[in-house]
Amino acid sequence: MSVSERKFNVAIAGATGAVGGAMLDVLARRNFPLKELRLLASERSVGKKIAYMGEEIPVRLLDKDAFEGIDIALFSAGAARSLEFAPAAVAAGAVVVDNSSAFRMDPEIPLVVPEVNSHAIGRYKQRGIIANPNCSTIQMLVALKPIYDAVGIKRIVVSTYQAVSGSGAKAIEELKEQVAAIVRGTEPSVEVYPHQIAFNCLPHIDSFLENGYTKEEMKMVNETHKIFEDDSIGVTATTVRVPVIYGHSESVNVETGKKLSVAEVRALLQAAPGVKLVDDPAGFSYPMALDCAGKFETLVGRIREDESIPNGLNLWVVADNILKGAALNAVQIAEKLIQSHL
Repeated sequence: MSVSERKFNVAIAGATGAVGGAMLDVLARRNFPLKELRLLASERSVGKKIAYMGEEIPVRLLDKDAFEGIDIALFSAGAARSLEFAPAAVAAGAVVVDNSSAFRMDPEIPLVVPEVNSHAIGRYKQRGIIANPNCSTIQMLVALKPIYDAVGIKRIVVSTYQAVSGSGAKAIEELKEQVAAIVRGTEPSVEVYPHQIAFNCLPHIDSFLENGYTKEEMKMVNETHKIFEDDSIGVTATTVRVPVIYGHSESVNVETGKKLSVAEVRALLQAAPGVKLVDDPAGFSYPMALDCAGKFETLVGRIREDESIPNGLNLWVVADNILKGAALNAVQIAEKLIQSHL
């Protein structure tokens, strides 16, 4: 049987969540060669049926016995469940692609963005697990990879503007309810975040660390070093939650090893996998969160030379945080696995 004719048994752990649902959508949109699709979730979702390609697939219990016969297990059930159940999936013979933070900085586990470091996927054999990076890291490195390859990068300064969907369904509902309350003239309730998110920006994603940064900010630092395999890059981040439902936006300033003109950067990005150039200031065309929802590409625009230093660039980078920031990246890893490793 040729590679193109082979089909694979895939499990989704956390199938009833937002990212799990997006994984189903991506598998269908990319025509992934499925033999069996096994949907796994917690006890409260067992028996629920989820539509996929004209079929109604019942949800099964996510437990240590759920992975028999599975080739690839896509995990999006949170770090605690990944730590508990991913080793069982590996023991049953599956390769795990994990979307949580559980394994990202484990030196024995590859952290992969397929457009950036697909060569690292083969290292899965050590532990049977491949980690999906943080959503904000993924889109930034998709945009910076062609620049890094061309002239090197000395320093990255990034400020993110991250959608509430990154915090889950409850955060989306809270934003909607707060907006409605304010329009009605009533006091909005605040539960998901420490402050009102409607009509506000919160410079605080994840918990604060002793150095004054948040975990989200340090994820971008540490994951960039691991994915590029280059600890010499200076990276500093400020991550901000904004009242947008889908789509993370980033202001990225880079100091390059050699000077690049705006035209050269545009040419590099035009040819880069996974990137869509949206950069026509005269026509008011630039990446926006409203435009990225449901799209696979990472949108890049507002490209300018940083006139304060000799070799500096500014870029504006936008992507669907549920797709490229999670589900799509995981399925792309699975595609690379079946093409070259399974």
